[in-house]
Amino acid sequence: MIYEQLGHYIKKNIEVSDEDLNTIISYFKPLKHNKTDLLLSQGQTSQYTYYVGKGCLRIYFINEEGKDVTRYIAFENQLATALVSCITGFPSTEYIQVIEKSELLCISHKDFNHLINIIPQWREFYCKYLEKAYVNNTNRLMSFTTLNALERYNLLLKINPKIVKRLPNKIVASYINISQETLSRLKSKV
Repeated sequence: MIYEQLGHYIKKNIEVSDEDLNTIISYFKPLKHNKTDLLLSQGQTSQYTYYVGKGCLRIYFINEEGKDVTRYIAFENQLATALVSCITGFPSTEYIQVIEKSELLCISHKDFNHLINIIPQWREFYCKYLEKAYVNNTNRLMSFTTLNALERYNLLLKINPKIVKRLPNKIVASYINISQETLSRLKSKV
């Protein structure tokens, strides 16, 4: 079932023959993880990209005050990786944590890059993935500098209400860069 999900996800992003799709999918390996498991810790070099079949992952870092700041949340049918470490090969400044009991597929960066070399459409898939990541990160950065807390919360409710519905307040607050107390006040107003 999870491999079918991945196949649909890939075909939604690129046109690919069944033969090439089967080759791509064959490089993904199944994993199951429990809530709070760490898939990557700060200081480790990112080795894998994860596809979420069921559950939720978050990518976060620890700021200067020792607080965790959530950069990215991946629910079903999304990919997650510590992209900077993946691209540069340097140790990660981020963590990847399982937030809900999850069923995942993972592919090593070595295999991911091998697929880019043997299947031209996979390069297109990667380009689209990078473009989405860039747009997402730019929009989030702009929201932190141009919107107040209430506007950021309302934008989150509009764009990705699953985050508010499924995740603890601590993670929601760290994702939109506000305190838990501020989040509680905003939730009571909306």
